[in-house]
Amino acid sequence: MKSTALAGRILYSLIFLAAVPGHFKSETIAYAAAAGVPLADLAVPASGILALVGALSVLLGYRARWGAIALIAFLVPVTLAMHNFWAVSDPMMRQMHMAMFMKNVALIGGALTIVRFGAGELSFDARAERRDRIGGAAAAAA
Repeated sequence: MKSTALAGRILYSLIFLAAVPGHFKSETIAYAAAAGVPLADLAVPASGILALVGALSVLLGYRARWGAIALIAFLVPVTLAMHNFWAVSDPMMRQMHMAMFMKNVALIGGALTIVRFGAGELSFDARAERRDRIGGAAAAAA
């Protein structure tokens, strides 16, 4: 069962890691600019870096709570700016954007779960906690 959280972190991180290269493509930047994202030339690559750092943090279980917060900071504005299905008139595009919006809402929920419960036993965070407990117990015994 220790591996369940690790598998979850790997699967959760994959969607962000797979999307990161697109944040540096001119087509993606142009799409964001057309959607009204201010300073898209800077915002889109910056959001890619934020997603990369957050995803790696969660994947490795190194300061995973902070990594999850970074992913929330990435997801909230992207979801609102890029998937505002309520403003789309074409029914097929509205449905697509609503699906993407709800997917991102679910990803925010997953990130909130990591913020609350941490990375699990097979993580750098758990290793650091064990080391701190052993160090604290040794200091208390001395």
